[in-house]
Amino acid sequence: MNKGGETDEREVRLLLVRHGETTWHADNRYAGSSDVGLTARGHRQAAALARWAASCHSRPAAVYCSPQSRAIDTARPVAAALGTQPAVVPELAEAHFGIAEGHTLGELPADVAARFRADPVAHAFPEAEPPAVVAERGAGALRHVAARHRATGSDAPALVVAHNTLLRLSLCLLFGIPLSTYRRVLPRLDNAAVTEIGIHAGHASLRRLNAAVR
Repeated sequence: MNKGGETDEREVRLLLVRHGETTWHADNRYAGSSDVGLTARGHRQAAALARWAASCHSRPAAVYCSPQSRAIDTARPVAAALGTQPAVVPELAEAHFGIAEGHTLGELPADVAARFRADPVAHAFPEAEPPAVVAERGAGALRHVAARHRATGSDAPALVVAHNTLLRLSLCLLFGIPLSTYRRVLPRLDNAAVTEIGIHAGHASLRRLNAAVR
């Protein structure tokens, strides 16, 4: 509520960032719920993101992140550059990929990989967290972050560090895109690249997608 007692429905801008490169990145292994550390390049990407955040025109006022170390280690230098601390949001954790955890798509049984490529939602990996659940969890977390940030009264954006699949599924849900198309519509989010969205009165708008920081 604002001072006049009316509901505060200002748009909140969120800068969504996939964590820096990890030790499994080169092989394109599914990290999911596994705790995989950043590479030296991943740490450099985090440092570059911090420099960008501190000097950009729309300087973020807050930093939120997933509880997984690759997200925390990306968020910490950014928060330090902004003079704050990252707020950990458990619901921003990456999807669990079941039998695919730690493996590449090519290492899985051919029939499992083929069904997943055809429809990654209807034929998610065995024992994986259902993609629809991931989407609801992630989108809910982003709405929660937006509400929390709105309550601060800041007009500056908040920066959110999370994960490739969680963010893509969440974006599809927020924008009304069929979840089954998430791998085709959003092939990937690059490490430490910025996707900016606005959240206003329960609706989301896309301002930029997968933009490299300079």
